[in-house]
Amino acid sequence: MTVLLGWGVCSLAMLVLLIAAVGILRLPDALSRQHAATKAGTLAVSLFAVGLALAVGESAWIWRLLALVAILLTTLPLASHALARAGVVERERSEKAASRLPGD
Repeated sequence: MTVLLGWGVCSLAMLVLLIAAVGILRLPDALSRQHAATKAGTLAVSLFAVGLALAVGESAWIWRLLALVAILLTTLPLASHALARAGVVERERSEKAASRLPGD
């Protein structure tokens, strides 16, 4: 029974990733696309880990999957923030450079 529940949770994770992919293709700007990718990606990887833990059921794998989720929950938001900040700084820099061009 837990194996079926685990595969169901893994299927839900695939659905979340599919929705994230649609969001990446449909959203208008880079920051919105990045938001869709990182938030849904974090949720999907966590769901995959929970589903695999339910499907496998071995304590050694459960601890490894928990460690993986903890690392991802720590690093993915930090990386997303750093990329978003760099994108905003670059956009401001290019807007400042465009405002200094003669002929506008």
